[in-house]
Amino acid sequence: MIGQTLGGRYELLARIGGGGMALVYKARDILLNRFVAVKVLRQQFANDDDFVRRFRREAQAAASLSHPNIVSIYDVGQEDDTHYIVMELVEGHNLNEIIRDRAPLQVEEAVRIAAQICDALDHAHHNQIIHRDIKPHNILIGNNGRVKVTDFGIARAVTSSTITQTGSVVGSVHYFSPEHAKGVTTGEKSDIYSLGIVLYQMLTGRLPFLGESPISVALKHLQESFEDPRIVNPHIPQSVENVILKAMRKNPQERYASARAMLGDLETCLQPQRLHEPRVQFASEYEGEDKDGEEATRVIPALKPDMRMSSEETVAKSSSRKRELAAEEEEPRRRWVLPTVLGVIAVILIGILIWAISALNGALKPNDVQVPDVTGSQYEEAKAELEALGLKVMDPPIKLPSDEYDPNEVMDQDRKNMTVKEGSTITLTVSTGPELSVMPDVSGESYETAVEQLKAHGVDESRITKGEEVYDDASPGTVLDQEPKANAEFDPKTAEIVLTVSKGPESVEMPDLIGKTLEEAKAILLQNNLTLDEDALSYEPSFTPKGQVFKQFPVDPGKQVDVGTAVKLWISNGYPEGTKEKWIDVTVPPAEDGKESTIRITVNDETGEDIERVAPQKIKSATTFRVLLVMLPDTQGVIKIYRDKVQQEEIPVPYEDQPLWVSPFDPPAADDPIGGLPFDTGGQGGDGNGGGQGQGGQHGGQESNPQGGNNEGGQ
Repeated sequence: MIGQTLGGRYELLARIGGGGMALVYKARDILLNRFVAVKVLRQQFANDDDFVRRFRREAQAAASLSHPNIVSIYDVGQEDDTHYIVMELVEGHNLNEIIRDRAPLQVEEAVRIAAQICDALDHAHHNQIIHRDIKPHNILIGNNGRVKVTDFGIARAVTSSTITQTGSVVGSVHYFSPEHAKGVTTGEKSDIYSLGIVLYQMLTGRLPFLGESPISVALKHLQESFEDPRIVNPHIPQSVENVILKAMRKNPQERYASARAMLGDLETCLQPQRLHEPRVQFASEYEGEDKDGEEATRVIPALKPDMRMSSEETVAKSSSRKRELAAEEEEPRRRWVLPTVLGVIAVILIGILIWAISALNGALKPNDVQVPDVTGSQYEEAKAELEALGLKVMDPPIKLPSDEYDPNEVMDQDRKNMTVKEGSTITLTVSTGPELSVMPDVSGESYETAVEQLKAHGVDESRITKGEEVYDDASPGTVLDQEPKANAEFDPKTAEIVLTVSKGPESVEMPDLIGKTLEEAKAILLQNNLTLDEDALSYEPSFTPKGQVFKQFPVDPGKQVDVGTAVKLWISNGYPEGTKEKWIDVTVPPAEDGKESTIRITVNDETGEDIERVAPQKIKSATTFRVLLVMLPDTQGVIKIYRDKVQQEEIPVPYEDQPLWVSPFDPPAADDPIGGLPFDTGGQGGDGNGGGQGQGGQHGGQESNPQGGNNEGGQ
């Protein structure tokens, strides 16, 4: 199933465990971006209603509990025939692996683990939940030393209808309580018995009851006593053994009254005043003795007459026997010499043996070792130093985050600056460095929003840097990349954060393509990293000369446009129907004959307003300029004449051909229809169809413009 995603949310990454009923996978919660454990019911049980009920019961039982020593349940679901539970992922080992590798454990470590289990059971019992399967396989030890109880697969709520389970017996037989083995009442004290066995196994490295079959083991729980822990491991303090003995009483009434009571005993059992307390005694051990330990007084029945006669006969027989013994004493007394000699020899041999054993014990007795303080050293150096003194070091060590110690430095040890026996085990706690956080994903956010998110994670704004801004399709100011990457572990107190930000798409200034030919426009677009939208190219009538661009899109010249933008162009295919080009000869004198004046001429026609037809030119005498106007029927153009930057006249020009003549030296009469213009506007050009007549100029419509204009009329 690795690689499969359950519920569209939980991506299975690797298998990390399993039992007879379910498999456990490490998975990633895609929605919350965290690692979780997913327990999946085995496929062979997917259609077994009983197993499915037990599987769901686990989720319901554990989900109702919230405790630091109980694995949290996050979700439960079903996808087709796959039933699954999503729970907290505990990085570490289960207790069974630790016992297998390192048992017997140090007393302090075993008591610490048992106390956390006891605390978890107390919480469960207060919520009316009995675990019923406490065993090392269901106890997880995190890398930080935290103990977590898991697998409530056969847990049962204590109610009037379920407190007695008389059907099939479920659980692990080596950790059964006697009442559990019978298939009867399994209350809170059943969990206490199982915890006693777990503590026994941690301290001795063995189980209290073994057998060739589950039935034989169950019978031993019911009938046989176990070997005292101190016989197996003499290093166990009497106070700790008393906890085990009380938790493992066959009679539930002689066990601890509750997990809370056992927890209280575990919390004090290593206090110096308790280490050598007397062995715990129980009422059932006094059967047949009075309160002082003496044999109880028994009632002797009175003697009857026939009993008295029997007594007298016994006395007579005793006297006869004495006479026989007196006769035997006369035999030689040498018969006792040999046994006496042999006895003396045996005593001597026994003495020699006792002396040899004492001498051997003295030679084999471990030396005392002073445990140095190795905190602050690298773990490998500390381990080598302790092993060089003949001490053992628990491996792997306990690992915890620390702001004070660098990664892999020893931050604590269970024994230091004290004398222990050579071969003793020292437990080191090693720093993993500062507690790390998971880097949030800020890509796609604005730079300001990203900074606020990082500050909320404890990052100081002074350690957040805006990296190189790059062109991108994203809006300006959008975060494109980050370092450290999203979901990476980082230290908010020291990490330097670099955010790469978009400065938007690359842009250029739109060139002015109006009046350019198509080929010229293509070359300009290519030079500016723009493209021509060939499919949208349009040819339409326009007052722009034929073959030239008269409109462009999407933006006007001079405005910014994204690199690579496709530009749409409109090309003129000639003037609209009825358009006429009129060439007008305009004679302009200087302000004073013989002196230099600057002349400029503009027009208003269909091509636009104030279109410059004659660029500023200097003259000293009257000069004739040929001016072009592009006109539609029923319209009127205007010629504007400027001399020395001052407008001198506006000459209206009608669409229809009319005689125009004005002498700058001989103005017309007041009733002249032209209105007394001071300049000569002789020579009216053609209408674009060829001919034209004019007074004073007689220029045909085909004649070229001396100032560089082109006559397209009549073509």
